[in-house]
Amino acid sequence: MTDKNLLLKSSYYYDLPEELIAQTPLEPRDSSRLLCYNKSSDTIEHKHFYDIIDYLKKGDVLVVNNTRVLPARLYGFKDTGAKIELLLQKRKDLTTWEVIARPQKRLDIGTKITFSEKLSCKVLEKWDYGACLVKFDFEGVFEQRLSEVGTMPLPPYIHEKLKDKERYQTVYSRIEGSSAAPTAGLHFTPELMEEIKAKGVEIVEVLLHVGLGTFRPVKEDNILNHEMHSEYIEMTPENADKLNQAKSEGRRIIAVGTTSVRVLESCANEKGIITPQTRETKIFIYPSYKFKVVDALITNFHLPESTLIMLVSAFIGYDQTMKVYNTAVQEKYRFFSFGDACFFY
Repeated sequence: MTDKNLLLKSSYYYDLPEELIAQTPLEPRDSSRLLCYNKSSDTIEHKHFYDIIDYLKKGDVLVVNNTRVLPARLYGFKDTGAKIELLLQKRKDLTTWEVIARPQKRLDIGTKITFSEKLSCKVLEKWDYGACLVKFDFEGVFEQRLSEVGTMPLPPYIHEKLKDKERYQTVYSRIEGSSAAPTAGLHFTPELMEEIKAKGVEIVEVLLHVGLGTFRPVKEDNILNHEMHSEYIEMTPENADKLNQAKSEGRRIIAVGTTSVRVLESCANEKGIITPQTRETKIFIYPSYKFKVVDALITNFHLPESTLIMLVSAFIGYDQTMKVYNTAVQEKYRFFSFGDACFFY
């Protein structure tokens, strides 16, 4: 594959039978399968997620994203009785949010949408791709009103109803603000986390609030013309120090999920030194990107032609990614948010 072809969206397509798209999570969480790919030996092993402990060693740093998913899908009605669905994307201030509205064409600026007696909103602005800016009106605490009427914003390819809301949260989630789960972390159980700590692996938390842009398809044929949605990130001074010390001592930095990768690589300079940051990032990682911090990656299987499969291709190589994905299809791995995992090291 030439460098020029690596900039074509179509290069990142692979054929996926629909029955391999996981509709429900497995129990227990760590019973999912784990495809392990060794970059230096170009070899694949088939394991289960609880076997990840065998691939971690004392001194490794496991970087996890501690975001929590909001019940960000809301169903409401206009004064005419027309039904409107909103997906919260990004909070602008105490009452104003960027949202995706369906169907947007039924909304005019100034339209009121009512979700309950205690929660409504008005449309302030309309943009492309169904996006709007809305201002909420509510009684009491917004998060309380949201928890009463909101539902978990499962991706569009999941058609089964989620029985337990917590199953779309990681066991280490703490800070609410995401419109989608950092799904690589869904495989960890509290027991596995304790086992990992007991082995001498350091766990460092970072924050990235996942926006709905994570599901937004790449529409441009040339991926350089794709505009990434911005996402809120936090790297504390304490955790920047821990990561810099680990790097200086030659210890591995293992990112749990592409969200952790985006935080780490956004906060590092060209020499790989991490600085504390609280900001938005639009980082787009695709082949030719030189990783500054991340040594290994735990992640799920991603959609064809998505920015996330492009990130994986940057990390292990394009041909290697296609080999991994084709193998996973042949071996009938489960794909996407509730699917199986990979470990690239």
